[in-house]
Amino acid sequence: METTLLIWLFYLSSFYAFIPGLISRIFGFRAFRKGKSETELALTFDDGPDPQYTAKLLDLLKRYEAKATFFVVGSHAAQHPDLLKRMQAEGHAIGIHNYIHRTNWLMRPGSVRKQINRTNEVIERVTGERAVYYRPPWGIVNLFDLVGRHELQLVLWSGIFGDWRKRLGEERLLKRMRRKMRGGEVLVLHDCGATLGANDKAPENMLRALERFLEEAYAKGLSSVTVERLMETTKKAGGKQMGQVSPFKKALVGAWLLYERGFRFVFRLQEAEGAPLYHFRKTRYTGQPIELGSGLTLVKGDPIVELHFDNKMLFEFGSRSRSSVQLAILMIRGTEQSFPGIAEYIRQDPDLREAKAVYAVSMINRGPEQFGFEVHDLPSGWFARATRLYLKLLLWAIHPSGSARLQEQSEFLVPKIMVMPMETMLTRDFKADKRKSRRKTVQNDSVSAAAPESLAAANRQEEASVSVMRPDGSPAEAAAVR
Repeated sequence: METTLLIWLFYLSSFYAFIPGLISRIFGFRAFRKGKSETELALTFDDGPDPQYTAKLLDLLKRYEAKATFFVVGSHAAQHPDLLKRMQAEGHAIGIHNYIHRTNWLMRPGSVRKQINRTNEVIERVTGERAVYYRPPWGIVNLFDLVGRHELQLVLWSGIFGDWRKRLGEERLLKRMRRKMRGGEVLVLHDCGATLGANDKAPENMLRALERFLEEAYAKGLSSVTVERLMETTKKAGGKQMGQVSPFKKALVGAWLLYERGFRFVFRLQEAEGAPLYHFRKTRYTGQPIELGSGLTLVKGDPIVELHFDNKMLFEFGSRSRSSVQLAILMIRGTEQSFPGIAEYIRQDPDLREAKAVYAVSMINRGPEQFGFEVHDLPSGWFARATRLYLKLLLWAIHPSGSARLQEQSEFLVPKIMVMPMETMLTRDFKADKRKSRRKTVQNDSVSAAAPESLAAANRQEEASVSVMRPDGSPAEAAAVR
């Protein structure tokens, strides 16, 4: 009886809390997490207003003519109405972050509704307007947040940095923020350190890092806007959005992305600054001996740097692209920007430098040799068969016309091993490769869907060639092998 009760409690808690949270985070159902813009990003701030830090933050935003969205805690807002008035007067948006900072998972639907209404009453009393944006504490939603509350737009984020911890420091915080320094991002920071788990001095680091971030972002032509403005820009941009993906495909991709996240955590994959498209780790080679052109032989047990593409970003590329050409262009630009950073990261890390080679597995036709990689056949067997199945599934998920591509090109979907001697990685001028690559043009409309591991454009006329992603360079429908 007790066991049955526990099982039912687990089921109820899953449907009330865990599953709705998963749907909103992975699928973006009823939640705005990321926009579509080349020049605009949205800065959002949680947990305020705070009499010390929010005032300084508003001064900083005013200096840079930046607009932001403040998700206020109702009890804090009631104590500092002057700050709410200033937010409104200076063109910022105000949203709801509950009356007290308590997770929705631990409250009944009626209690959450009271939290929201009470906060909105404070906002309306001070500003004369009711809020229409809502972000639950920690971004945790329950079932009723998704199926109800249609008067409010849920807003989550695409970038969160841990700035509520003082020990993170200004430099590490800025480094994390730089990885999201591009149009369309919704970034969350905290202008109050008084909530549970936060450090009261942490916003000092946030303010210093944010000033440097704004200066660098504006130098790149980026501007900070309210969530409302970014949503309008996204709507005008149109294009293929996540909401257009079939429910079945959403579910499959959602499970896959959870696996990706778990894989990165378990195997401690690293990421270079300015290279968010790739993750990598140092490991041991486990395959058959490979003779490299440099005279080296890669044998079982040799240390290697194993590359993995960020498949979540790849799926986002596919969701935002209207065609294969647009998808390939997005991937080429991202790869051109990423690979010099990866090379520099390895140069600065003594442990990674000791590796014998850089290694990846892809589905490829041709092309990576010009970037320093050697292509080798993947020995036949269960591993090769499993790899091909996985990569075909990945292509189906991310390519704008994935199913058709699978039918038309199944004979080209052959996993290949890509290997680059570490000496080549440490000495090659990838910035020069980038300049050379940009002088190339796409000659056909039919562009192969790039996959997790292509780096160069394939020159196959029928397949038009601009695939890029991991170290390969073919029209590769490729993907990292787990």
